[in-house]
Amino acid sequence: MRSILRRLWPETPPVSEKERLRAAVGAVIGILITGLIGSLAVKADPVLPALIAPMGASAVLLFAVPASPLAQPWSILGGNTVAAIVGVTAALLFENLFLASAVAAGIAIGLMMTFRCLHPPSGAIALTAVLGGPTIHALGYGFVLWPVFGNSLALVALALVFNNVTGRTYPHRVKQAPIDHGTRDPAPIQRIGFSSEDLDEVLKEYDQVLDIDRDDLETILRRTELRSYRRRAGDLDCASIMSRDVVAVAPESSLKEAHDLMRAHHIKALPVTDDNAHVLGIVTQTDLLDKASWVGGRPKIGFARRFRLVMSGASAPNDTVKDIMTSPVKTVRPDMPVSEAIVMLAESSLHYLPVTRANGKLVGIISQSDVLVSMLADKAAA
Repeated sequence: MRSILRRLWPETPPVSEKERLRAAVGAVIGILITGLIGSLAVKADPVLPALIAPMGASAVLLFAVPASPLAQPWSILGGNTVAAIVGVTAALLFENLFLASAVAAGIAIGLMMTFRCLHPPSGAIALTAVLGGPTIHALGYGFVLWPVFGNSLALVALALVFNNVTGRTYPHRVKQAPIDHGTRDPAPIQRIGFSSEDLDEVLKEYDQVLDIDRDDLETILRRTELRSYRRRAGDLDCASIMSRDVVAVAPESSLKEAHDLMRAHHIKALPVTDDNAHVLGIVTQTDLLDKASWVGGRPKIGFARRFRLVMSGASAPNDTVKDIMTSPVKTVRPDMPVSEAIVMLAESSLHYLPVTRANGKLVGIISQSDVLVSMLADKAAA
């Protein structure tokens, strides 16, 4: 019996109490406000339903699994609309309710997969159009606009606000693309283990709908691979390999001063610190090339960059480091294992990581070259 129950019990990743509460509260707010909006919308015509049952199933996806491809705005709006059209059409064409229901559900699923708007609750929308009774049938194709599209639009809008306010990005964004160096070489993170093409071929062979974004799946697999490498790596920490005599620059320093420091010390990055050595950002050779305009051999802030800074609410640009620095900046602690720093460098396509104490004060910096040397030394020692 235990064996049978274990097979029936889904193997899902553990979810924190905080996340369970967030999803439940989101569904309460979403359905409640959608219903209230519906009641206001149908005051002029009391025959119209304010809220339909399939919205409860949509709420499960929108608030509990907002990263799912099945929960994205196009999935719910497109899926529900397509299913409603198909359901109304089937109800008009077939007198037998069972036949109409079967045709509506089947065709709706096929069309949703074709238009890439698969949304499981839409199957209930198609059946509602057939089995909803005289009130729904009397609406005809008006059922598509209200309550289906109206309810769906309200619920999506509420999910967009609630998820982002509570720390869940919605609509779910595809992962940030690695920096393109304009060559045929793949990003560093893609040079180990499997390739993106390998994953695409496996997914083609698998040939099933997965309730996870393809790029999310690749990210999970690559992080698992990196964590495996990290587990097998040595115990070397960042303090052991970092440069300690760090050349830094103040945010008020001129762009020319930053450029001169890089040339004088033959380096390509400068941590930006305040008077107490707290790290505020980092400025790199790439920042000087991409974000500054060169006039008479001197870096200055051009009109386009100046306009963007003003529109973003930044203080008036005056050709200083703060106008082009990257802030906030990723940092590591001295006692962090080098293996973890490797993961940060690889995943974010970074070349430098400032090393700071717990209070944010700069104590060193590590580069990809430092990491490479440490890996070779560790290999030689082994």
